[in-house]
Amino acid sequence: MRMYDLILRKRNGEELTTEEINFFVNGYTKGEIPDYQVSALLMSIFFKKMNSRETADLTMAMVNSGDILDLSMIDGVKVDKHSTGGVGDSTTLVLTPMVASLGIPVAKMSGRGLGHTGGTIDKLESFKGFSVEMPKEKFMNNVNTIKIALAGQTGDLAPADKKLYALRDVTGTVDNVSLIASSIMSKKIAAGADSIVLDVKVGDGAFMKTKEAAFELAHEMVEIGKNVGRNTIAVISDMDQPLGLAIGNILEVEEAINTLKGQGPEDLLELCLTLGSQMVILAGKAKNPEEARDMLLNTIKSGEALEKFKEFIKAQGGETDVIDDTNKFEKAKYIVPVKAENSGVVERINSQKIGLIAMELGAGRATKESIIDLAVGIVLNKKRGDHVEEGDIIAYIHSNDETKAEKAKNDILDNYVITKEYNNEIPLIYGIVR
Repeated sequence: MRMYDLILRKRNGEELTTEEINFFVNGYTKGEIPDYQVSALLMSIFFKKMNSRETADLTMAMVNSGDILDLSMIDGVKVDKHSTGGVGDSTTLVLTPMVASLGIPVAKMSGRGLGHTGGTIDKLESFKGFSVEMPKEKFMNNVNTIKIALAGQTGDLAPADKKLYALRDVTGTVDNVSLIASSIMSKKIAAGADSIVLDVKVGDGAFMKTKEAAFELAHEMVEIGKNVGRNTIAVISDMDQPLGLAIGNILEVEEAINTLKGQGPEDLLELCLTLGSQMVILAGKAKNPEEARDMLLNTIKSGEALEKFKEFIKAQGGETDVIDDTNKFEKAKYIVPVKAENSGVVERINSQKIGLIAMELGAGRATKESIIDLAVGIVLNKKRGDHVEEGDIIAYIHSNDETKAEKAKNDILDNYVITKEYNNEIPLIYGIVR
């Protein structure tokens, strides 16, 4: 088998066989096939696309390139949730303790933030002592005993995906639905879950900018799940404005805690209930979304979800006193209000730009080597559709640098669009793909 023949066949729009896909993935992972040939194949795939069978084969080839977590020691149906990334997205912190408090095992692998999207691990490290590093035995034991554990993504899971993504990133071949879907699903499948709930973001702050593109990606990933024997559901949700009000690590953790106390933003809670309902159904604990939703709401009303969150943080070495009193979290030196310069209605918030402003304050990473300042970020005071009078506070900047705070104030004003009328009704949930 020659790489030249695979490139030529895909360039001509032909299907690659399972054996051919395994050949190029394994060969590239082992360093036996050079970058320039795989680049040529990726570009051919980019233009000629892959069908659902090829996409599933590519996914499993990447899964089989490294370790596959065996979660059979964990009792019950293991359901994982994955978000395609956005701004102010703290759903994992709210959702997982709600689900775990219903007796559903949550064995989750999460990553760190890069660019304008936040990372769950960075947020959880706001708790002093919290660690995602643990032996496999402790990870399994935590899930069996308290129904929840979270670990960092290891390089041994789907190493082919990591290598292929790095090449796609520098060859202009990232933006292809089959390549995106197989990349996401390979890591989820290798992480060992029985069922997967996907939160596919759409809008200015998301990777998928249009509803059509988001649904296409959702269908592709659900189809992969079906083809490889994983129950998979995708929820398409809005990221045309930040989710919730807080953007920044400690700020988002505080918001998540408040949500578990029944005092969080409506959109964050609603999305958690929508995603959580699907997880509960896949786990066999409820027959329909209404029943599952009531069960999840009761975990907040009863305080069980908050207690489960404390239990989870403590089990992984974190200090929990800040959960009872969030004022004990580290605070930024400067809290600077941003005041509206004209009256009207918030027509639009440029979500990605707001995320990048928070990153410049130190809340995110411009590169993998960047050091995060956990205390800084932005808290929105007005969101899309809200009425604003000139001089009203539309946001608060949390910063440890006065110069950065001043720049952020001007940038936020540039990225809030305030008009006389609001005619831009955008749903939180666009739909569900099963």
